[in-house]
Formats: sequence, C-alpha cells, structure tokens
Amino acid sequence: MNEFKVEIVTPSKIAFQGNVKSITIPGTKGNFQVLYNHAPLMSSFEVGFIKIVDASENSTSYATSGGTVEVLNNKVIVLAETFESKDDIDIKRAEEALQRAKQRIKKESDEDEVDFDRAEFALRRAINRIKLKK
Repeated sequence: MNEFKVEIVTPSKIAFQGNVKSITIPGTKGNFQVLYNHAPLMSSFEVGFIKIVDASENSTSYATSGGTVEVLNNKVIVLAETFESKDDIDIKRAEEALQRAKQRIKKESDEDEVDFDRAEFALRRAINRIKLKK
C-alpha cells in the first residue's frame, strides 16, 4: 500500500507530521478513512478518535475534540482543536472533568447559569479521553 503525507495542526503546535498508509477521522456523519489517491475532500469532524496507520503498519489512535480536514493530491491537513495520545491523557483530570460536566448538565433547569451545549461538549470530550486511556 502506498503512503501519503499527513500534517496535524492544533492551536498550539504541529502535533504530527509524516508519511502514513491510512488515517481514519471521526466525521460528523461517521468515521471515514483516507488512503493513497483519495479524492479531494474538505470536511469537519467531531469528538472521537483519529487513527493513523504508519509506514510500518503500526496503528495508533489519538483523542480529538473536532476540527476540519483537507485531502488534496495525497496530502492530508488536519486542523484539530485537540490531538492527544494515550500517554498525554491524565486519567484523573479526565474523570474530574466528566464529573463536573455531569453536574452542570443536572443544573439544566437553571438555564441562566448553565450553557447546556458547552457542558454536553465537555462531557463528550471527557468520555472520549477516558475511553482512549482505558
């Protein structure tokens, strides 16, 4: 299988650069995989896992909070809100974030104090990090 270039950029750094055999991204309508000679594409993606299969057939998954992706001429550019490896995740912090988000969602009836969409997004991110870590 042929390789292609992938660059993953977060607001704070270039998180990944290299040649890969495939990348799987959590699209808004479901996961999609990019292989060599993929058709041009621009898409947004959601909270989930980005899975990269490198040139040696090693597969690694990363937690992400969403973003956008462009596929063009065997180069994939991912602009990700977050991109975390299993080793980057502090499980205690993720579990605390999960509990805080659950508490905020319980206060749903008090809409002036709680941004439900933001609390739900925090909940999804925390669950995603915990799933990857475990």
